[in-house]
Amino acid sequence: MTDPNNLRPHELAHEVLQDAAMDQALDWLIALQCPQPGQQAAFEAWLTSDPAHAHAFAKAQAAWGGAPVYSAAVALAAPRKPGAWRRIKPHWKPLATAAVVVLGLLSFSNLPARLQADHLTVVGERQRLQLDDGSKVLLNTNSAFSSSIKDHQRTARLYQGEAFFEVMPSRGLPLEVDAGPVRASVRDTAFAVRYLNGEAQVQVQRGDVDLRNTFDDARVRLSAGESIRIGPKGFGQSARLDATKDLAWVQGRLVFENCPMSEVLAELRRYYPGWIVNTNDKLAGVAVTGNYRLDQPLDVVRSLAHITSARLAEFPALVILN
Repeated sequence: MTDPNNLRPHELAHEVLQDAAMDQALDWLIALQCPQPGQQAAFEAWLTSDPAHAHAFAKAQAAWGGAPVYSAAVALAAPRKPGAWRRIKPHWKPLATAAVVVLGLLSFSNLPARLQADHLTVVGERQRLQLDDGSKVLLNTNSAFSSSIKDHQRTARLYQGEAFFEVMPSRGLPLEVDAGPVRASVRDTAFAVRYLNGEAQVQVQRGDVDLRNTFDDARVRLSAGESIRIGPKGFGQSARLDATKDLAWVQGRLVFENCPMSEVLAELRRYYPGWIVNTNDKLAGVAVTGNYRLDQPLDVVRSLAHITSARLAEFPALVILN
């Protein structure tokens, strides 16, 4: 962009309008990736209302797949040196916004698994299901799930994400639930399974769960009030389950007790359909205690910024704590 100090008043006004049109064009480009009802018509009206809009949108489309946006996406994901974000100029926002979306598309390496699933949730969504045997399943954010309930088998698979099961009693075969490195065999049980980044976690609220890992075929039985993690090399140590905190998401809440800010933000990122960036390393270790609604992750970030006196910059699909 031209240096504003070298522009005459009418030239400066034109430059500002150009920036505004490009901001709007990039916002539309992002929105149109998954348009809501009525957005397409609103976009057409915006596009034809000013020749500058059509020009800006054409430039945005050309830049979308170009090297600058890709570089910005990579830069957003790369480790930062102290103070690096403070050197970025204010008008970087459109490029960073586009970069967030591009980075999300590039990192969506689990697409094949999601294509196999019968049920999907997007980021921030929960979905209630009832299996053919009457069992109930609550899928958490960004999850992929399928099931097959027949006379000779009762199976389900969590390809990614998190699910809470309320399994009906059965005199026949148990329900077998696969999640990455573990298979759970259950009857008349309420339990949760999380499968993220190659690691599974099983948490039992009621009943018993028989587990088998795929690494060495080791087996473990969990009872009500117990939890265990299973990685690529097998079972970890079982632990006590704090259902009020660990299963709060089933009730639509997120509960933290003296939890480091870094872990809180990592959990919030699972529910926010964009990018949450912390540029202040001092905030990472701040202990957080609170009970929040999981369907309002941005409000939680705002609250955390307020109680820690951090500055918060908000952009489309991007929030920055500093």
